[in-house]
Amino acid sequence: MFIFVPMQEMILILDFGSQYTQLIARRIRELNVYSEIHPWNKCPEITSNIKGVILSGSPFSVRDEKSPRPDLSMFKGKLPLLGVCFGAQYMAHHFGGEVAPSEIREYGRANLSFVDRSNSLTTGISDLSQVWMSHGDTIKSVPNNYKIIASTEDVRVAGYAIDGEKTYGIQFHPEVYHSLEGQQLIKNFVVGICGCQQDWTPDAFVDSTVTALQEKLGNDRVILGLSGGVDSSVAAMLLHKAIGANLYCIFVNNGLLRKNEFESVLDGYKGMGLNVKGVDASALFYDALKGLTDPELKRKAIGKVFVDVFDDESKKVENAKWLGQGTIYPDVIESVSVSGGPSATIKSHHNVGGLPDYMKLQVVEPLRLLFKDEVRRVGKSLGLPAAILGRHPFPGPGLGIRILGEVTAERVRILQEVDHVFIQGLKDAGLYDEVWQAGAIFLPVQSVGVMGDERTYENAVALRAVTSTDGMTADWCHLPYEFLAKISNKIINQVKGINRVTYDISSKPPATIEWE
Repeated sequence: MFIFVPMQEMILILDFGSQYTQLIARRIRELNVYSEIHPWNKCPEITSNIKGVILSGSPFSVRDEKSPRPDLSMFKGKLPLLGVCFGAQYMAHHFGGEVAPSEIREYGRANLSFVDRSNSLTTGISDLSQVWMSHGDTIKSVPNNYKIIASTEDVRVAGYAIDGEKTYGIQFHPEVYHSLEGQQLIKNFVVGICGCQQDWTPDAFVDSTVTALQEKLGNDRVILGLSGGVDSSVAAMLLHKAIGANLYCIFVNNGLLRKNEFESVLDGYKGMGLNVKGVDASALFYDALKGLTDPELKRKAIGKVFVDVFDDESKKVENAKWLGQGTIYPDVIESVSVSGGPSATIKSHHNVGGLPDYMKLQVVEPLRLLFKDEVRRVGKSLGLPAAILGRHPFPGPGLGIRILGEVTAERVRILQEVDHVFIQGLKDAGLYDEVWQAGAIFLPVQSVGVMGDERTYENAVALRAVTSTDGMTADWCHLPYEFLAKISNKIINQVKGINRVTYDISSKPPATIEWE
């Protein structure tokens, strides 16, 4: 598997399983500095392009015998090092300080009561700056060569620096939005202390990625699955820019797309210079889904057919050696622990995890280390049409995971109609671009209704609309009541088989964006 890894300067983040680790990476990238996450027990070789290291938080206590115990000797005292929460506690505990259970669990907002602004890490941070705490242990004392640089009323050692080293620890989470000056602290470390140049821009990513693809792929032929969405489209344009006519794009109709999407997507790619072939495999997907109700089984069935179709199509392209995919960072994070780290698997994604042995293609994933908003910025740099860049994310398994229970052609038809009314309504009302992702869910229940003078017993649907930047977290959209009333009425009147419409007001976490 070929994953592009830039050889420019970067910040290495060692993951100890914190729910916030990905946010650290995002905050650094917002500074136009590349960052990369690796599990604490699989630290990569420290090369000259690594300018600093950050130790993440963790659900573990440093006092637990089974907690992570990293060897810091390869970079501590040699590179700038910042420990966040668990990372800070580990360095204090391991080198002679004391970490003990907090008398009161420290979770949520707190305010700094002391800041040493003469220190490079905390320069520019206000005395009463709000920070976010999330830990059950606290640092009671630090080793002799540790200097306290920040405190709150309840936490004496909220931050420290080690004399004679560019090594720091903080017990709060600067990566979380609730730490109001957290980005300033991160910038102090990344730019001020590590000396990063802030030159990781979309244009730079395009140039370096295209060069890397050309060097790796040479004259090889690549098959890419297009979906009409941002990820696969940007991946296609990067590969097209690198290898031109050696890229063969295939758009599969799995029977689970939105209304008229197969035709409209194929039409949308005209004029972009891509070699695109449409394949209607709806019947194969429906057969594979027959009788399945478990979400994971449905995802895996869809993924298997997806691979089988590509296997068949790849045989029609002489000497094809690679399968291109638009996999992005959130897909990887939710499917498997990051690079094999300790984070929990939430759900599988059809385009993550490699290929079966019988399929003789290697995988190339030029976007695998990018978040969704970064993909859009790269797409803009490549000149992709606004209609593609602004399109809401759509799950790879399509409506198959928006139909709770068994997937049938009739349920797909009903959901396609409902979804069309909802999405078109958002566009007509000027709300589409205010929403990060929207769609409809077919619920496995029927409800009693009244139409005219007759009793009905028909299906219910849920509408879902969220705001987000990268899909890692999301909040439900506060759409106008008047709009929701109008859409609900229109769905019930126009879509035969539906007599009840609900609106999902769950956030992620604890819910996920999709229901399955």
